[in-house]
Order: sequence, then structure tokens, then C-alpha cells
Amino acid sequence: MKIAELREMKTEELHGELDRLRRHLFDLRAQRVTEKLENPNQVGLTRRDIARIFTVLTERGETDIEERQYHLEAIATHRRGG
Repeated sequence: MKIAELREMKTEELHGELDRLRRHLFDLRAQRVTEKLENPNQVGLTRRDIARIFTVLTERGETDIEERQYHLEAIATHRRGG
């Protein structure tokens, strides 16, 4: 994902993408541990995409990004009933 694409996204979309990429990174790490990861470069690429999102959010003046992510996750969990 390129930084220009991320800059065109709305802030809410960036937070959603950040959540998706973090889940994907978790899955990649699990695959790496079980030796089922086909492309080991995928972990680094995903980490870089996460860093790019953090960069864009910081440029927009977002603060407490981690806290907001936890809040959004809590809302999603509550809506699912879990």
C-alpha cells in the first residue's frame, strides 16, 4: 500500500485498515511459528504498512491512536455480543 493511497483515505477508514492489518500481522506471525508461512517477506511488508498508517494519522494531528483502537475494538466486541 502506498502512502499516497493512505493520504486519500478518511481517518475512520485508516483506523479500520489499521485494525485489519494488525489482525493480519497476528495471523502471519502464527503462520511463521507453525512454519506454514509461504512468503516470509509478508511480515515486514505488513509492519511497514502499519507504520505508514501511523505516519498519516500523526500528520493529521491524531493523538492517542492506540487508545482509540482499543475503544473501537471494544465497541465492535460489544455489538457482536461478546
